[in-house]
Amino acid sequence: MALVEGEGRKILAREVDVRDAEGQRRLVADAIEQFGRLDIVVANAGVLNWGRLWEISAQQWQDIVDINLTGVFNTVQAVVPPMIQAGNGGSIIAVSSAAGVKAVPGCGHYCASKFGVVGLTNSLAVELGEFGIRVNSIHPYGTDTPMGNDLSMYQMFADHPNYIHSFSPGALPTDSLAPPDTISDIVVWLASDAASLVTAAQIPADKGYLKI
Repeated sequence: MALVEGEGRKILAREVDVRDAEGQRRLVADAIEQFGRLDIVVANAGVLNWGRLWEISAQQWQDIVDINLTGVFNTVQAVVPPMIQAGNGGSIIAVSSAAGVKAVPGCGHYCASKFGVVGLTNSLAVELGEFGIRVNSIHPYGTDTPMGNDLSMYQMFADHPNYIHSFSPGALPTDSLAPPDTISDIVVWLASDAASLVTAAQIPADKGYLKI
């Protein structure tokens, strides 16, 4: 909030579980009441945990899907009607993952949820094109966040060394995790008029990982 207010802008900040569809609708209604319109939406909430598909619990599967995929669906349902009604077009950006394009072992439930985000955004892009609303997904790989630094990934590699071959470091000469700001820059571009011709796209932020 301080960063936004420091730029002389207004902000409405709320904590809402993306699984709470009604909570999302209330937040959107309050935001439109305060600011008058809704032009840009970023669906970024996501979680990751590790385990082989036949060994994870049903609840582990459900939590991942509910947050990573149904959460995006709930966001879409809350924001699209007022965006259409306003008639100003706009940009919807979903943060998926490189694992939403290239499946990897050890987190199949996460991959399934992130592949689902791609299908959702592609369909939505076609449906919303006539209203001038663009819809795209971003696919990071190895971001310097608490989720990206989860040490349980290394335990999975220790237990199953052959899995590590599915995780290339990418084409760029760096082993470091990407700063979150580098993903934010892509979000800003997709939200801007500079990306006015871009919709139904999967934008990689992966150092070339998906091509190796």
